[in-house]
Amino acid sequence: MPGALVAFRPGCDDARVVTADGGTPDVPEGEQRRAPAAVVFDALGAAYERAFAGSAAHGRSLAWLLGRLAPGSRVLDVGSGTGRPTAETLARAGHQVLGVDVSPVMVELAARQVPAASFRCADIREFPLDEGSFDAVCVYFALLQLDRAGQTAVLRRLTRALRPGGHLVLATVPLDVEAAEGVFLGQPVRVTSFPADALAAVAEGAGLEVLERTEDLFTPAHPRAVPEPHLFLHCRRRDAARPA
Repeated sequence: MPGALVAFRPGCDDARVVTADGGTPDVPEGEQRRAPAAVVFDALGAAYERAFAGSAAHGRSLAWLLGRLAPGSRVLDVGSGTGRPTAETLARAGHQVLGVDVSPVMVELAARQVPAASFRCADIREFPLDEGSFDAVCVYFALLQLDRAGQTAVLRRLTRALRPGGHLVLATVPLDVEAAEGVFLGQPVRVTSFPADALAAVAEGAGLEVLERTEDLFTPAHPRAVPEPHLFLHCRRRDAARPA
């Protein structure tokens, strides 16, 4: 279950995190509990990046997106993790990248490693997103700890944040599971996902056209890892996204 499993509940309770522009993330008053994925990815830190650095399919997906972006495009990276490879690759190509992740440790790492991008420690369900404000959105394995209704709602919200004709790249572990208990790189997790055809239908229902679909089997570079099926959907927002 890779790719910055973002917990979609406010949980950034570490005010020491510094964003790329020198600010600090807002911490909801009275929010003391840690979000489940924040706990997981705070614990993993840079080990997560090392485990998935060898994903050739992820690299090909980024190349697909880069080939469709105009110079200086605005890109939202959901579940940005350590900033590598997604935000770093896009920023190096001259694009304006905003990464959002629930893990304070990941945001701190990303801000340090990819200073050309901006990062926010936030819940993507609640993070302000203006209609049509991004040329592209990346969602690499970032929805796996949401239930299916939540994943559907977030995809609709992210589609609305795209300009008409803008691109969205969505990757997941395509399994027919709901609230499945498991272990990810030594950390206990609870995961929900869709089979490949069902996720493609969710994307279409959100107002996206699936232009390309690829599948891969990848084994993370970690002693506790097992081979994982990976699905990449390369999409474009239709002229008018459907309402939530």
